[in-house]
Amino acid sequence: MGRNPRPQHFLVVGLRRLVETIDMANEPYFPGLEGVIAGETAISSIEGELRYRGYSVSELAGSATFLEVASLLLHGELPTSETLADFQSVLSEAAELPDPVRTLLEEIPVHVDSMDVLRTGVSALAQFDPQCDEEGRDADLNKATRLLAQIPLIVAARYRMMQGYPPVESKPELGFAANLLWMLTGKEPSLLHERAMDVSLILYAEHEFNASTFAARVVTSTGSDMYSAITAAIGALKGPLHGGANERVLEVLKEVQEMGDAEAWVREALAKKRRIMGFGHRVYKNGDPRAVILRGYCRELAEESGDMEMEEIADTIERIVRTEKGLPPNLDWPSARLYHAMGLEPEVFTPLFVVSRVVGWAAHVLEQSESNRLIRPRSRYNGPAKRKFVPLAQRD
Repeated sequence: MGRNPRPQHFLVVGLRRLVETIDMANEPYFPGLEGVIAGETAISSIEGELRYRGYSVSELAGSATFLEVASLLLHGELPTSETLADFQSVLSEAAELPDPVRTLLEEIPVHVDSMDVLRTGVSALAQFDPQCDEEGRDADLNKATRLLAQIPLIVAARYRMMQGYPPVESKPELGFAANLLWMLTGKEPSLLHERAMDVSLILYAEHEFNASTFAARVVTSTGSDMYSAITAAIGALKGPLHGGANERVLEVLKEVQEMGDAEAWVREALAKKRRIMGFGHRVYKNGDPRAVILRGYCRELAEESGDMEMEEIADTIERIVRTEKGLPPNLDWPSARLYHAMGLEPEVFTPLFVVSRVVGWAAHVLEQSESNRLIRPRSRYNGPAKRKFVPLAQRD
């Protein structure tokens, strides 16, 4: 009878694990996963320019409507007149909140952050979705469409409650962007306001593996549902380093207005190494193309109102930050001014981001589900070396 091979086997396994441990210690580490390719997507690309399913966002913003873009992201192709009409019809039918969700919005204290309310509201909607427990692409597409229809209702109803006004009923016949502004303000918007809002929604709709989208994909990769993924994405977007940045931009601009000297303010801020929100981007080192598009609408709205002060302040800050720090503005820089020019308050800025980005998130949920692998990265341990356990009695 031959010798037992098990000791040799254990030695080989042990050596292999030791090598793997050493290799892990020497693996390159990228804080914030910067530059790490974490997956593949056919939804959008930011190489060279931002494209949604192959279409330049500049062309889409110049010629398409938000609902055309939403259909493109969810279904993979731009709609025909017939399929767009069908899409609008489904959205109109779904544009109603369950009574318990309306009551919930009324019961949450007014001081609660708008994004917290929206996150809770979306989670609550799941309980009333007729396909809540159904799985598969068709069911998820229907859930995504209902979310696109219902999220604006939550955002607008809560916003008006915070302003001390009752919610107004939806008017889907106005068009998506015009109806959104109607529900927020109680006034039918001008054509310029409608188009500016529509373009902002197009520009915010999708942006590859950003933090909130990645959060949605991680949740989906566990086999969880559409509503859980979107709720997680909203939680990620709330952060001031992600979606909440546009609210901070307006705070900066108002602070400069009070000081009355934009150049002195920005130079002092730079000297103190103060972070100025709305500038720089993890990916766009030479400038965010979306910011360029929206800047034009900011100027049009300012000219329409006859008040150019905030645009002049913004131009001064932008010029100096570009020159001194080499940082171009990102989309948050003009979007805060755009929504302010429409008479909207900062507490609704990030929820408006959700109104748009839900279609991008949902597209990623669908894509992750179709070719799923659990997202489970490794970490590099930097804690204490192996230690011997000391019983409690000996620690006193």
